Amino acid sequence: MKKPTRKEIFTIPNMIGYLRILLVPVICWVHLTAGTPAQYWTATGIVLFSSLTDLFDGRIARRFNQVTDLGKILDPVADKLTHAALAICLAMRHHFMWALIALMVVKEGYMGLMGIKFLRKGRMLNGAMWFGKVCTACLFAGLLVMFAWYDMPLAAVNGLIAVLMAVMLATLCLYVPEFKKLEKETGGEPAHQ
Repeated sequence: MKKPTRKEIFTIPNMIGYLRILLVPVICWVHLTAGTPAQYWTATGIVLFSSLTDLFDGRIARRFNQVTDLGKILDPVADKLTHAALAICLAMRHHFMWALIALMVVKEGYMGLMGIKFLRKGRMLNGAMWFGKVCTACLFAGLLVMFAWYDMPLAAVNGLIAVLMAVMLATLCLYVPEFKKLEKETGGEPAHQ
């Protein structure tokens, strides 16, 4: 990835990405200090606002020709930080959530290491795969339901966590052959740029 220019750093979609990252500690603080239903709903509203901005940044980038390499990294980083924040907040009330967080660390750690490995060779996966997008959508929806429904019965919470873990594990297993395929394509040699 080439060093981004000042113009690329300050595109509207990238500014939205920075805002989403700045909202992460706000979400955590509002949720963790909440004591009333209205305060939990306020935290949920901030999450929904963040997710709406996520829908628009990609559209704006494509519509106004502001797609940047920085934006391609910033958007998933904002997603992962938001997911991690929601999961950690929920883990304060639901201990089984720590198992999901552990799996999240394994999956994202693997994805990050492989991404760095191939980036050094001048290669990347060509965007998120469909199963990665499904996993992200399922994870966000499940976490948001638990976040909004703060008094959800424990059995329902644990069942939803188990489903999310199954989706995440399946996604990890589907990414492994994609990286093996990329390894064969690179032939172990750095790509010429």
